[in-house]
Amino acid sequence: MPRSGLRLIPLLAALVFGSASAAAADPVVVSSKIDTEGAVLGNLIALRLERGGVPVEQRLQLGATNIVRKALIAGEIDLYPEYTGNGAFFFDQADSPVWNSADEAYQTVRERDAEQGLIWLHPASANNTWAMSVRGDLARANGLRSLDDLARYLAAGGDFKFAASAEFVESPSALPAFQKAYGFKLEPAQLVVLSGGNTAATLRAAAQGTNGVNAAMSYGTDGGLAALDLQVLSDPRAVQPVYQPAPLVRAEVLAAYPQIETLLRPLFAALSLETLQRLNGEVAVNGADPRQVAETFLDSLEQ
Repeated sequence: MPRSGLRLIPLLAALVFGSASAAAADPVVVSSKIDTEGAVLGNLIALRLERGGVPVEQRLQLGATNIVRKALIAGEIDLYPEYTGNGAFFFDQADSPVWNSADEAYQTVRERDAEQGLIWLHPASANNTWAMSVRGDLARANGLRSLDDLARYLAAGGDFKFAASAEFVESPSALPAFQKAYGFKLEPAQLVVLSGGNTAATLRAAAQGTNGVNAAMSYGTDGGLAALDLQVLSDPRAVQPVYQPAPLVRAEVLAAYPQIETLLRPLFAALSLETLQRLNGEVAVNGADPRQVAETFLDSLEQ
């Protein structure tokens, strides 16, 4: 081989390995949705990766679901927290029963998104789905933990007044589905229908007892629940789709930083329904900074 060719070998090697090193050194662009929970989860992910030695660029609270997902698919961001149940809309399968099972929802969305290079990591056990919640004093006095308990309470003539949006009351997949599955029927006098779908208004009505309200439409991980002493009633008959938050990452980024999975698994395993309610409440109710809330929680995990 000519001496000029020999000189090319180390040069080519340097180019190849230098390129790979540069790719691995690119920061992971962590994003999230625009709401309070998006801020909490996005900060938790970003800080956990930073503490684990992964370079991070933050683009938190980027926008609504469609905006963040499009950015991920386009490679404009690399990782964000998504909800398993949203697979029903991503893949036009809203009528499929798989979304009512935590395991089936996760496996389905994981398999479908893998086809386009998106990897779902281990989800939290928390379920941010539509729910019915009652005042804590009512729950404790009457043993109300589930919708089966509520049906029993109502059948015995228990006092009940429920604040909800018109959509929740009228949508076949919401209150009518709960009533059918659990065998109870709320009369018009037991309903206070509020304009809009903001759960902050329904939770406040229940907490303050406005017009006799002692129960409210909510989402499972609403930050106001724990702060206002409201109890989410569990849905043992799986009426609602399951919305477990999980990190969603581009496959090529996970290949460059495989430690992302081992760093985030214990974090999301620690996010129970009550824990996520509390973290959201510190931001939404107490006005705490999401990054500080995330730092404090990670400190507690690492002790």
